[in-house]
This record gives sequence, structure tokens and C-alpha cells, in this order.
Amino acid sequence: MGDVNCNEDNSSESDSTCVAEAGSGFNSRGIGLRAQKKVLSKMATKKIAKAFIDDTMGELLDSGYQLCKDYVAIKGGSKKEAEKVIKNIIKMTIKIGVLYKNDQFNQDELLIAEDFRKKFRSTIMTFVSFYEVDFSFDKNYLIKSLNECRDKLRRLVKRHLTEKSVNRIDHVFNFFSDGDFLETVFESDTKCRIHLNQIVNGFNKLLEEDGI
Repeated sequence: MGDVNCNEDNSSESDSTCVAEAGSGFNSRGIGLRAQKKVLSKMATKKIAKAFIDDTMGELLDSGYQLCKDYVAIKGGSKKEAEKVIKNIIKMTIKIGVLYKNDQFNQDELLIAEDFRKKFRSTIMTFVSFYEVDFSFDKNYLIKSLNECRDKLRRLVKRHLTEKSVNRIDHVFNFFSDGDFLETVFESDTKCRIHLNQIVNGFNKLLEEDGI
């Protein structure tokens, strides 16, 4: 994937906000690696060794960005809205990963984490099934599942993260659980549908590797 020029956010909770140069593409792995470096610089520990955003996840997020960008364009919005969604996913993935690798979650929270993992995995499998099986799409079921995932994730991090970080969770899940978004992706002939094949392939790979 191509390089991305990144500028650090000056906010107190910056994870390194990276913006691609015009025409250079959107590189999720690049953003993830820079955000990881920023977080790890604040939490020096030998226990954290491997990247949080691997190649499979990076490719999936890039496809997700293209999907979000095309949907936002249909609605007359800016691609910056799509960038914000993906950046928030990356930031939250890294923050939660850092907490987990530093044994910050107590026993109750670990149970919540496992509950979230199972629910999220089930939701992804349902998403894949809706794509692969004609006329199986159920908008309300997906919305309900995504909202349940959001609530579980909020419970997991509420003791550890600021309101700003929790709002990132809301922003991401509110975007993807929006009924109009889901209908556009699954039921229309817009170019959003084109990106679904790559996204489903990425989900299947993560499911096979037990990465979700």
C-alpha cells in the first residue's frame, strides 16, 4: 500500500491523526502504525511488541474506507467523514489493545470483552451471510446486533477511557448501524455494492484466522 503523509494532532488525546495527500490514497495500516507509535510512546513497556493493525486488517479497513467514501459522496458529504470513521476504528482498536496487553481489564471486564467478541463475530458472520445469500438481508436485525455490540464495548472501556474516546465508539457504530447506509449497501445498485466483495473476503479471512 502507498505511503501516507501524517501530521500529529495537537489535542491532548491525540493518537496521531494522519491525513493522506490528495491523490495518494487512504492507507489504514500507515495510520495504525503511527497511532500505535504515539500510544506506545506514552506507555513504555516490553509487553507490547506486535502491531495492532496487521496486513489483513489494513486491507479490510481500506476497503471499508472506499465503501464509506462512496456512500458519503452519494449523500453529498465530504470524504473527510469517511476518513474520520476509519481513523476512529483504528484509534479504538489500538487503545483497547494497549489496555488488554497491559492487563488493565479486571475479571468482570474480561467477561464483557469475551461477550463482545462473541457478539461481534456473530454479527460479522451474519453480515457475510446477508451478502452471500440472496434476499436474506434483514436491516433491523443488523441494526439491533450492531447496537448490542456498541453497548458491550462501551461497558468494557468506560472505566478506562475518556468521554472523547467513548464518543468515538458511538460515532463508528452509529455510522454503520444507520438504516439508510445498510439499505444503500445491500439493496441498491450504487457503486457502494462493489466494495462489499472485498470486505466480505476480508471478513472471511479474519474469521478463518480467528482474528475476530
